[in-house]
Amino acid sequence: MRAYSNLMTQLIEALSKLPGIGRRSAERIVFYLLKTRKDESLVLGELIRQLRESVTFCSVCHNFSDQKICHICSDPARDQGVICVVEDPKDVSAIEKTGEYAGVYHVLLGALSPLDGIGPEQIMVYDLLDRVKKKKIREIILATNPNTEGDTTALYLARVLAPLKVKVTRIARGIPVGSHIEYTDQATLSRALSGRQPA
Repeated sequence: MRAYSNLMTQLIEALSKLPGIGRRSAERIVFYLLKTRKDESLVLGELIRQLRESVTFCSVCHNFSDQKICHICSDPARDQGVICVVEDPKDVSAIEKTGEYAGVYHVLLGALSPLDGIGPEQIMVYDLLDRVKKKKIREIILATNPNTEGDTTALYLARVLAPLKVKVTRIARGIPVGSHIEYTDQATLSRALSGRQPA
């Protein structure tokens, strides 16, 4: 026995496919959309349509943008000589929220994974090399994920960037703030020790 109309059921199923939204949350969203003012619901639908039609990848860094060149790459206040290399546009957002970085980015749109058939041709490695060759880049910060694919990608990039005479650094890894050493796994503790800095 069906609880909802066909259209409501289809929307609930579509919303429940979104990350972090289960069926119950999807039902609540559908009820909210039906109870709220019609113009508010229609604005949401229109914004989703515009998002899909207008947002693409920045032609310079490959971050999401609704312009040919994103707001970070086109910002004259950003240090164009420092590029932070990340795997995904979500990583740009995470770093920006810290307020600690004033350079620009390069989004690889993936990581090297030979077992999955993902090599340098499948991600934006060659675009990065072109940027370094054509621009006055002082430093490349490798901010790939601290896992097998991210480490493989960082090692590969360090190797192919070495002949270009640019400073290559890797983000520090170690013990999370607020945790205890006794509960830290050996790999994290080992990295924290090897990446230690002056006090």
